[in-house]
Amino acid sequence: MEFAFSESQRHWHDAALKFAREELSDPDSVERERRGEFWREGYDRCARFGVQGLPVPTEYGGRGEDLLTTVAAIEGLGYGCPDTGLVFALGASLWTTTMAILAFGTPAQKARYLPGLCNGSLLGANAASEPEAGSDIFSMQTRATRHENGWILNGRKAWITSAHTADIFVCLASTDPSKGVLGITAFLLEPGTPGFGKGGAVPTLGLRTAPMGDLVLENCVVPADAVLGREGRGSTVFNAALEWERGAILAGILGTMRRQLEACITQATTRKQFGQPIGKFQSISNRIVDMKLRLETSRFMVYRYAWTTSHGDDAAAWSSMAKLHVSECFVQNSLDAFRCFGASGFASGSPLERDLRDSTGGLIFSGTNDIQRNLIAQHLRLL
Repeated sequence: MEFAFSESQRHWHDAALKFAREELSDPDSVERERRGEFWREGYDRCARFGVQGLPVPTEYGGRGEDLLTTVAAIEGLGYGCPDTGLVFALGASLWTTTMAILAFGTPAQKARYLPGLCNGSLLGANAASEPEAGSDIFSMQTRATRHENGWILNGRKAWITSAHTADIFVCLASTDPSKGVLGITAFLLEPGTPGFGKGGAVPTLGLRTAPMGDLVLENCVVPADAVLGREGRGSTVFNAALEWERGAILAGILGTMRRQLEACITQATTRKQFGQPIGKFQSISNRIVDMKLRLETSRFMVYRYAWTTSHGDDAAAWSSMAKLHVSECFVQNSLDAFRCFGASGFASGSPLERDLRDSTGGLIFSGTNDIQRNLIAQHLRLL
């Protein structure tokens, strides 16, 4: 395993960092976060730079880079961009929609959707969770019944990232409840489809610039060619999308944690109390050392997942371990940074206050961390 960036990985990481500093440091970021508003212009800028199309073949408008290079670029993006919600929503679109269509789509579906997902004209979202089907996702109540040359969908989806802003959804529904998991099918849905509407918005503790909401399907008629993958194989699409998401969506958080660490080092060496820099106190220096340790182990976990996937090996356990470890390290590093800054970090609107709120989402999205522990235990043949 190579621990140094390749030339291409270094290029994209550094270019993404520079781009984010110059193009994504929006002065309205704090107010937009308070309004709970997705920054579509920022998303479009990222597309023009090329982030959304990095792992997509050039024939579909992408850059044809590998997963490791994509992760490196998103780490740089997270370091330079203070809007964690923007990076999160971009990642959710890339990993659960773009990659799902790339892996399971027909040639016609790829030609129809991938260029827009690469150039920013389309934002993708995954519509799987329901009010009574969160961790137990395959107990979903949304039904799809055959209708002439297509399907009719009925149900409700809940807690969907970008529910009210996305342009294309990978929606899961049960086409044969008697078959359980093998009766689930994935569909590609577009806003404006008759019977497909928006439910309520979901105010959240953090990641407010990646707004969540509900979706309603009431006699929603879709054509047969809206099926993504094979009928009854929606679980395969879903599990693959979740593996990409769990393993790579926190790549941007590596950049955020680096930014936090550097801010704490500056604070520890310049802020004085009792006649000396606060970093001279072991309670502060040890805390910063722990932050550094969590950052480096988190980087290893994400890049190990990407490396394993790029080599064609089974990466399911690495994906769950990366999601579990990085999300919990982000929470703890955010708490430690908060303690290093004291009252100034507690102030509403400060970067550290926002990081702390944003970090909590990682404990539950893409499958709660308790679920990740179960999945890892299954891999170890303990369950």
